[in-house]
Amino acid sequence: MGHSTFSFHNAASTAAMLLLAAVFFSSAVASDPLFSCGPSSPSRAYPFCDRSLPAARRAADLVSRLTVAEKVSQLGDEAAGVPRLGVPPYKWWSEGLHGLAFWGHGMRFNGTVTGVTSFPQVLLTTASFDDGLWFRIGQAIGREARALYNLGQAEGLTIWSPNVNIFRDPRWGRGQETPGEDPAVASKYAVAFVRGIQGSSAAGAAAPLQASACCKHATAYDLEDWNGVARYNFDARVTAQDLADTFNPPFQSCVVDGKATCVMCAYTGINGVPACASSDLLTKTFRGAWGHDGYVSSDCDAVAIMHDAQRYVPTPEDTVAVALKAGLDLNCGTYTQEHGMAAIQQGKMTEKDVDKALTNLFAVRMRLGHFDGDPRGNALYGHLGAADVCTADHKNLALEAAQDGIVLLKNDAGILPLDRSAMGSAAVIGHNANDALVLRGNYFGPACETTTPLQGVQSYVSNVRFLAGCSSAACGYAATGQAAALASSSEYVFLFMGLSQDQEKEGLDRTSLLLPGKQQSLITAVASAAKRPVILVLLTGGPVDITFAQSNPKIGAILWAGYPGQAGGLAIARVLFGDHNPSGRLPVTWYPEEFTKVPMTDMRMRADPANGYPGRSYRFYRGNTIYKFGYGLSYSKFSRQLVTGGKNQLASLLAGLSATTKDDDATSYYHVDDIGADGCEQLRFPAEVEVQNHGPMDGKHSVLMFLRWPNATDGRPVSQLIGFTSQHIKAGEKANVRFDVRPCEHFSRARADGKKVIDRGSHFLMVGKEEVEVSFEA
Repeated sequence: MGHSTFSFHNAASTAAMLLLAAVFFSSAVASDPLFSCGPSSPSRAYPFCDRSLPAARRAADLVSRLTVAEKVSQLGDEAAGVPRLGVPPYKWWSEGLHGLAFWGHGMRFNGTVTGVTSFPQVLLTTASFDDGLWFRIGQAIGREARALYNLGQAEGLTIWSPNVNIFRDPRWGRGQETPGEDPAVASKYAVAFVRGIQGSSAAGAAAPLQASACCKHATAYDLEDWNGVARYNFDARVTAQDLADTFNPPFQSCVVDGKATCVMCAYTGINGVPACASSDLLTKTFRGAWGHDGYVSSDCDAVAIMHDAQRYVPTPEDTVAVALKAGLDLNCGTYTQEHGMAAIQQGKMTEKDVDKALTNLFAVRMRLGHFDGDPRGNALYGHLGAADVCTADHKNLALEAAQDGIVLLKNDAGILPLDRSAMGSAAVIGHNANDALVLRGNYFGPACETTTPLQGVQSYVSNVRFLAGCSSAACGYAATGQAAALASSSEYVFLFMGLSQDQEKEGLDRTSLLLPGKQQSLITAVASAAKRPVILVLLTGGPVDITFAQSNPKIGAILWAGYPGQAGGLAIARVLFGDHNPSGRLPVTWYPEEFTKVPMTDMRMRADPANGYPGRSYRFYRGNTIYKFGYGLSYSKFSRQLVTGGKNQLASLLAGLSATTKDDDATSYYHVDDIGADGCEQLRFPAEVEVQNHGPMDGKHSVLMFLRWPNATDGRPVSQLIGFTSQHIKAGEKANVRFDVRPCEHFSRARADGKKVIDRGSHFLMVGKEEVEVSFEA
């Protein structure tokens, strides 16, 4: 998201953001929820108030009763009311990335409810590799949104989350918001989170929506401002192959499997066409190929930017017409409302173009129950209120998500977990140790409670002395001598270092992967002065190059804790002192600083050895890493063994298919389209992995299953994650985990033209170092 009236995203500190947000929302007061078709509504007898009719039919009836001016007034994120029909105004823009947020116009926190549950930033939550957890977080956010609506503190239930863009480049300021670099993970996250927010488990697809989710920002968007190139005017040159197997799958899963009621198009251009002006994307792909049943929104001011920054079309009227004809339904901002009438009068678009968009918009509002009378009478969600916000369950869920996501990167000589009964004095050093705001990342709301890392340590150790060391993450000046002296006089030393929203956020990409300023020298000096190896905890969104800490024997343990939300401090302490066995795994590759030589504007995923281009993500990157995708240690030792999984008898299905087409490396293959939906269903088979916890602690363990091809030529990935599951296993016990292997999805690869094919011959399922061969032969 981005908006010209919210330029403080890019220029101010987090504290200033909060202050401005508080001022912005203070003008609003709680009121009754806005709805139509109640007993006193002037339109209660019209078909659009008939709850027995399909949502699309009701929406079309309502649209048919609007004047042209009334129709145009609905095309922005703040839609006007139509009093003569009893239609209230509506605010489409609300945020719920990891908890309801200040950003947007639809929610306010100055009534009965003044705080909401603040879950960990998405990238940390993803490190749990637990889609059940992701679903429950989405469900909790949706419940809190509906509660605020019932209380009159929300003028909308359309939540513009999740962000399912691929975290392609480690410098991207918004990578923290995403489910990481892998399309399979991002796809599964999208489905779980969307179903949770929308209330998919409540009473089937026909049930009213709890809230509406929006998957953003389609597609191939992952640059803010790098080397003078801004997201507003960047034209992403993307191959059909990369679109097919990297950038588009999460959005496809959102629509096809998650049934998301909104997709948002990005600011950027894609191969010369702004995303929000691309009929191939918005109509042919979203609605045609994927069957999207909902609305398409622009990112904020993206329509204006198409004219003002990108110069894609000559006039504002042309801009509005191009966007709506391409398949856009809603513009975040006022541009379509300002220029829509003139576009119709000038013949740039027709009233029918507007009708199509409004029918999509009102159908979603119908599904939210806004035209069913007082929403507090809704059997599923009408009971939700203040008691359903910041509940004990939601607070515990925030803690669970934070501790399940924390990744143990280093643990020399088993320094962790610590024995609290043997703790003497402790020094807590670092700018991130006692900063409540840094825990929340971006797109946050007022947390109902917060525990900082310092407070977390203090809950386990009575004798704790604290020194920030740096005044901020920038760390232009470090109190190195004072920190070293504190370390040398303490039995244990905890360092809470890393980044903040001043280094990575919307509108701001990083230029370096190193810790900023004097952080490295401070850490090194403290470690050198300490009596025993120190414990380093990193609070960052994106990855950092900490080679110096990996190889330093005086740094005994390293944890990555992301931006862990309101319970982050307690979650970290529970891991440090052994009340929780860490199980998180990195959802992104951690690259060395030398990777910053690669231009952010180069969108290619695949390596090009001819010119030294290293590629991106674990699937294609050919270079050194600091930590690999999926890396993460535990206090226990787990073993994994593939006990079933080979399926070699596919002749009966494949016999009638041609596998004669060849690529450059002379490999023949089967077209997935030729196999067909029924054939693909027949190809499915189970794979089972036996996991054993060899002790000494109970704990969760995430099993990641990959596919390996015999070679990585002709654009094939080095390997590809095809499934994952998280299982809690007691010390000394075994568990069998089952994977549903779908070859048409999991074994296929994208050709240069984007078509999906399955290579004839051998494929290898991998779990750790275990492999089993699966052969596709007619």
